[in-house]
Amino acid sequence: MGAAYFYHLTRRPLEATLPMLLEKALGAGWRVAVRGVAPDRMAALDEALWRGPDDAFLPHGLAGGDHDADQPVLLTTAEEMPNGARCLMTIDGAPVSPEEVQTLERVCVVFDGNDEAALETARAQWKALTSAGCAAQYWSEESGRWEKKAEK
Repeated sequence: MGAAYFYHLTRRPLEATLPMLLEKALGAGWRVAVRGVAPDRMAALDEALWRGPDDAFLPHGLAGGDHDADQPVLLTTAEEMPNGARCLMTIDGAPVSPEEVQTLERVCVVFDGNDEAALETARAQWKALTSAGCAAQYWSEESGRWEKKAEK
């Protein structure tokens, strides 16, 4: 049984935080699906990951290609994870179910703390997942480094 980790972004944008989270997940030996809600946003994120530092290459692909099943990291707007992901990272309020939390190794809900709608969505997701019996942790970078602020 996995757990949901909520990452409250307040200092750095998603494009700076996501590579760190992906490296940790890949380092744990997990394939990852990054689920968003808008195809244009996922395409922009794909470009941002390709432009990352040369010494921090993150193997990934944008869903819809011939090799989705082979991707260590798959960027998608779909609920399916054809790459056999053991870790799901959701962005921009993408949905996550209690069943996913319970069957995957880890679910990461990454949200922008400067966006009131994103905060409300994350709060609702926390309540829904913990009410369903899922383990959850809330992490904030407000102090300048990541700190666990709550656990249920």
